[in-house]
Amino acid sequence: MKPTDVAQANIRQFDFGSGAELAEALADTVAGALAAAITARGQATLAVSGGNTPKALFSALSRREIDWDKVTVTLVDERMVGPAHERSNHRLASLFLLQNKAAEAGFVPLYSENGDAAAAAVMASEAIDALALPLDVVVLGMGTDGHTASFFPGGTTLGAVTDPACPQSVMAIEAHGAGEPRLTLTLPRIVEAGLIVLHIEGDEKKAVLARALNAGPYAELPVRAVLHHAQSPVEIYWAP
Repeated sequence: MKPTDVAQANIRQFDFGSGAELAEALADTVAGALAAAITARGQATLAVSGGNTPKALFSALSRREIDWDKVTVTLVDERMVGPAHERSNHRLASLFLLQNKAAEAGFVPLYSENGDAAAAAVMASEAIDALALPLDVVVLGMGTDGHTASFFPGGTTLGAVTDPACPQSVMAIEAHGAGEPRLTLTLPRIVEAGLIVLHIEGDEKKAVLARALNAGPYAELPVRAVLHHAQSPVEIYWAP
């Protein structure tokens, strides 16, 4: 692991030689933050993202020795598909994270089958608001289009979900690059977390991140909203 100095004071970047090395190190970091929260408050909360990138992290984290029965896991975002669907983030978390020792953790989904995405967002907001906020750990990913969570360029509610004063914890959003309608944690829930991690891999995403660290509109690279409003340093974990 090689710490990299970044111009922004609220960014800490760590580069690794491989995705496997990154996964083990990040699992230690996340497990440590969750254990500290349990010691301080008797419980901990973790929000995770989907995609292929976090699978190795989830597998490593699921084997860490912490009091998982005191941890509640939820999702940063979700597609409007059922938990058995191959594109469901609920399914991904169940298969790769909520296994081994982490099988004892609680889980709060975002998707609900009653109603459309807007109705599901209201129900998901209520579920998130019932947790012990702020969230202790949020693990984000990023696409090559600069989206994080479901903050997609051109998204129907992008202005609202990236508003630091957004009153909802979860909102619905649709975008050309998103596929299905999505549910996403809004910016306030993400940037208030005790530990915010941006987990990216590959040179293309590293180049996108370099652009995002420069000033510019959130609509162009929505990850900027998190980088610029985070209340604690964003820890960026990168591997080739």
